[in-house]
Amino acid sequence: MKRKLRSFCFSWFYCKFKLKYKKLITRETIDKVFETARVEEVIGDFVQLKRAGSNYKGLSPFSDERSPSFMVSPVKQIWKDFSSGKGGSVVTFLMEHEHFTYPEALRYLANKYNIEIEETEVSNEDKIEANERESMYLVSEFAKNYFHEALLKTEEGKAIGLSYFKERGFTNETISKFGLGYSSETWDAFTKEALGKGYQLEYLEKVGLTIVKDDKQFDRFKGRVMFPIQSLSGRNLGFGGRILTNDKKAAKYLNSPESDIYHKSKVLYGIFHAKQAIAKQNICYLVEGYTDVIQMHQAGIENVVASSGTALTPDQIRLINRLTKNITVLFDGDAAGLRASIRGIDLILEEGMNVKVCTFPDGDDPDSFARKTSYDDLVLYLETNAKDFIQFKASLLMNEANNDPIKKADLIRDMVVSISKIPDRIKREIYIQECARIMDISEQVLLNTLAQMVQKDISEAGKKHKTEQKAFEVVKHDVQVANEKLDILSSLEISIISMLVLYGNLETEFENIFINFDEEGNEIEVKEKVKAKVCERIFLSLQEDEISFTNPLFQEIYNDLIHNYISNSEFDITSHLNSMSDEQASIISDLIMENERYTLAGWLEKKQVFVKEKDSQEVMTNLVTETLISLREYLINKLIMDLMQSFQSEVGGDLEELKNNINDYNKLKVNLTNKIGRIRSTYL
Repeated sequence: MKRKLRSFCFSWFYCKFKLKYKKLITRETIDKVFETARVEEVIGDFVQLKRAGSNYKGLSPFSDERSPSFMVSPVKQIWKDFSSGKGGSVVTFLMEHEHFTYPEALRYLANKYNIEIEETEVSNEDKIEANERESMYLVSEFAKNYFHEALLKTEEGKAIGLSYFKERGFTNETISKFGLGYSSETWDAFTKEALGKGYQLEYLEKVGLTIVKDDKQFDRFKGRVMFPIQSLSGRNLGFGGRILTNDKKAAKYLNSPESDIYHKSKVLYGIFHAKQAIAKQNICYLVEGYTDVIQMHQAGIENVVASSGTALTPDQIRLINRLTKNITVLFDGDAAGLRASIRGIDLILEEGMNVKVCTFPDGDDPDSFARKTSYDDLVLYLETNAKDFIQFKASLLMNEANNDPIKKADLIRDMVVSISKIPDRIKREIYIQECARIMDISEQVLLNTLAQMVQKDISEAGKKHKTEQKAFEVVKHDVQVANEKLDILSSLEISIISMLVLYGNLETEFENIFINFDEEGNEIEVKEKVKAKVCERIFLSLQEDEISFTNPLFQEIYNDLIHNYISNSEFDITSHLNSMSDEQASIISDLIMENERYTLAGWLEKKQVFVKEKDSQEVMTNLVTETLISLREYLINKLIMDLMQSFQSEVGGDLEELKNNINDYNKLKVNLTNKIGRIRSTYL
């Protein structure tokens, strides 16, 4: 059975790898990587770790901290960063810290431990597709090196291209770091060189480096300085080229066309060089141009990126969202450009991110300002001049309104539209309060306007809600009540998952309580002790009442754990982490590491629950029982509330039956509450 389980786990990896790469790493290789790699050794290459009992501790690589809260467990082969909330396996660490893809992390580990990667044969169709994409990457990488060499080693490149970059203030180190280059004025200099090196014209054309007309070939980027555009993992995808002559017929900037490896809307310039700084500092600066990014990097601000020749897109925002929730958009003082960029701010808000705006003095942009400002002064300027988006939008648009009541009304509506894009209700309400203060308008009017906008969006999405005529205060109250209920239910559900993770295979003695009746019809409480595993107790209890989890992710984890516990008596949760999705593995590793941090007895003391000479197994048993009963109590209470609403709206002969049902459920609720009290008294 254990072998069968391992086969299932790696089949999942096998499929995942196939979908991504079309080249399949063998299950044996993946098995060997996970068995060989040591989490403490791998993380030790990036974080200074010190022994702390059976674990290791260190300073978080994801946030600035003075007291170490980063924990590594060699026994369980997992890690947890309590400052940022991140955690998982050795592969997860590489994906979080180095921003590798899953296959890239596997290959890194294989290389570190000298494991030969074996790949299985794939279909001819898959081979062709993989070979074509790889050929395009190789051509693009060759072009990057060619243009860089042309910049540094040819007379034309040094005289024109290198002189331009030096005038911009770029150092040799910066030029090398970003792989800046130069494309000759000769019509086909690059194409001839590439063909001479054996690269096929088909791929030169596909990546957009060569333009083919009839029997002639031309270099797309003739006479331009070159800015290579790299992916998050560092692969070269395309180029941006800037012309240096005053040719009015030619575009100032020219980007590579769309291809199988380059999609403008999904790429951010500088993301490869900025990713670690963004994750470490938990903020991303967004600028407009290539030179803005480079100059800020050179000035010491490395967590900066630019949209790649397009207006900001949701895909680009989601790319940043993988690294941080915080974006500060940097603009120069051009009013027309600022107005056009507000649309981008709304997109950022819609993705649930926190956005600020910082403008530079008239005549300055990020490039020029960074060039003449020291690092300390630049950091101070960005910190003190970054405005919340609502303040920025108000100050910008108020100038346009110019005391015109109609324009001011449109401005306020425009601001509420932006606020309506924010998914988080609490943030929306805070911004409504701020907008009311800045614009000197009733908060209630803004709330009602916002409620109408939100309701309209919900309706357009096909969701049916009966709140069209409700005042926003009523809606807000309903939302608060719903959130409180959801928090209680989520807490109970995660508690059940936690007990399955920590004690699933532990066999212990539980107490069953039955209600019988004596000869006179009086209720008699009958107790009996039964031995069962924690996983069995939880499964039978939830199955008995047909209880499902409201959180789909929790339900997936629950189903997976129950299946494995029941199928395999030797099931080990830590080894199973490697077969879970990233979300699932993160939740499980968090629960395990939290338990490492606080033992059961420590948790009880923290909650001011003191054990009176009871062993921890009995306490654990009581906690399992209490959680299951609390879940029942919550669901019964919800059922009672639903019945009471039906009672209030019901007309006719069913009122008495409804009333009896409500009374019966209330008695059951009281009974469950008493049970919880008795259980708690056993360890108080």
